[in-house]
Amino acid sequence: MKKLMTMLAAILILSACSSQTASNKMNEEKENVETEENKAIEENTTKDKEKEALEQDTADVEEEQVTTAPEYKMNENNYALEPIGKTNPKVVLLTIDDAPDKYALEMAQTLKKLDAPAIFFVNGHFINTPEKEQVLKDIYELGFEIGNHTYSHSDLTTLTPEKQREEILSVSNKIEEITGVKPKFFRAPFGANTDISRQIASEENMLVMNWTYGYDWEKQYMTKDAIADIMINTEFLRDGANLLMHDREWTNAGLEEIVTGLRDKGYETLDPSLIEAPKND
Repeated sequence: MKKLMTMLAAILILSACSSQTASNKMNEEKENVETEENKAIEENTTKDKEKEALEQDTADVEEEQVTTAPEYKMNENNYALEPIGKTNPKVVLLTIDDAPDKYALEMAQTLKKLDAPAIFFVNGHFINTPEKEQVLKDIYELGFEIGNHTYSHSDLTTLTPEKQREEILSVSNKIEEITGVKPKFFRAPFGANTDISRQIASEENMLVMNWTYGYDWEKQYMTKDAIADIMINTEFLRDGANLLMHDREWTNAGLEEIVTGLRDKGYETLDPSLIEAPKND
């Protein structure tokens, strides 16, 4: 009897061990299945994220390629800006010449604070050091349009065609090297264009732009108060006015007052990206 009981106990122990082994095996198989399922989920999630990222990158590229339709065109007779279609006619264009000399970056920072777009017309001899190149890049990265104002600010009417080409193209190339974008606007020193300069500007898809009024090179306006007052209260202020200013101490000092004064008179500061520029096929 004792022997039989011993045998039964042994059988029960073996049966229990077998059941435990089977249970462990089932648990291991279940864990393996769950692990594989988790891996599959992770792989699918990763693929979904990669697909979303690719779609977003594509959308970003397509968005960059979309060109904003122009809303204004320049009157080639008086250089004022006129609406294309039904858009606000009560605008002024701010332009800063001879940049970046001493105050251009500070002027850009002031305009950025005021959310006032502008074109900074660049002379090549002001961007002939790494420090000045960085200043120009900073102005561009603040969101401002960079225009071509020739290399040396020479009177183009006194130069040979070859020298005029060098004066203009060297600046366009330098601007593109620094900002990654070629200029859309060209302003000849003293507003003195030639057939050659107009031809080069056309070849480079630049709009030749002079101005409707400006005063900061005249002795009586070389103070903050004087330049601010005349820029706001001149008889030449009208819809589409193209305002000429320079990288000068007194203009820099009066710039905020000029912008706020123009706005107080109901004028909007025009975004240069909305101006129609020439395009060659």
